[in-house]
Parts: sequence; C-alpha cells; structure tokens
Amino acid sequence: MSLNVDDSVVKRINELRSKQGNKSLTLRVRVEGGGCSGFQYKMELSEDKKQQDIVFKDVVVTDAISMNFLDGATISFEKGLIGTGFKIENPNAVAGCGCGASFSVI
Repeated sequence: MSLNVDDSVVKRINELRSKQGNKSLTLRVRVEGGGCSGFQYKMELSEDKKQQDIVFKDVVVTDAISMNFLDGATISFEKGLIGTGFKIENPNAVAGCGCGASFSVI
C-alpha cells in the first residue's frame, strides 16, 4: 500500500515545525464514515505518533484502516485565492461532494 506525499506537503509541515518550534509535528490523515458522500477525510496537525501508525516522508501519519481507503492517493498542499490547505486526490473515490471533504467508493 502506498500514499504519495507531494513535496509541497513536506515543505509546509517543515515550515509549521519551524514556526511552532516543534520537530514532532505531523499531518495526521484519517478516513471516517460520514459526510454527504459516505466517507470523509479528517486531517489535523499532531505531535503524537502511535506504534501502529503508518508514516510517510516523516510528515504524514495514518492508520491501517484509513490506509485501505487512501492506497494510491496523493496528498498535496495548495495555496490559492479561494483557499489554502491540504488536498487529497484519491483514485479509489468514485464520487465526491463539492467541497472535496467526503467521497464514496465502490
């Protein structure tokens, strides 16, 4: 299983680590049931790493259950006029909502 972490995510997390003076800071990504399309992404900055966590490029962590839905996905960080934030492009998603926070799978 793989999760592609764009260099923009590494750069942004390292900026936040420097700004907050916290070298342990990571982006935790989870998939939970809910949202308007069936599943939703939950992302938060965290300094806690659990033994069972799966770590990517030392900046993104997730759990095994979420990884089943994230396999092959790409996480990036984008700055734009409408909004700035982390974005997930997921080839497993067959439909999603307009805001991009929830999705459905086959």
